[in-house]
Amino acid sequence: MSHSLLIAAILKGECAVNKQINWPLIGAFLLASLFAIRVSPAQEPRITVLNPLGQPPAIARVPMAPRLNTLDGKTIYIVDIGFTDTHQLLTEMQKLLAERFPKTNWIVRNKVGTYFDDDPKLWAEIKEKGDGMIMGVGH
Repeated sequence: MSHSLLIAAILKGECAVNKQINWPLIGAFLLASLFAIRVSPAQEPRITVLNPLGQPPAIARVPMAPRLNTLDGKTIYIVDIGFTDTHQLLTEMQKLLAERFPKTNWIVRNKVGTYFDDDPKLWAEIKEKGDGMIMGVGH
């Protein structure tokens, strides 16, 4: 007979073993049963966690373009990527650079998209007509 059935039988007086009920003993037994149930470890399902980053490809190093020995007679593009109020800053910078380096041609161009977007037409123009570039990425 299980413990719970034995307790139920004792409480109803159906158990022939002992007609006198020992309430402190039953209380201690119930309390011990509750602790035994709560202490036993629950079987929790196990999960597998994967790293979503994976393995990034190796970084290919691209060297910087060689430095110009002079700005005289050169064409330098100032590229605006569209950051808020950057165009006004870059046009002011163009004016200041033209005053400081009057023999240099300074051209401000707007890039299509954001900093992360490609603009092949602009890059082709700069490679064909320009000697250098300043990219304004914000302020």
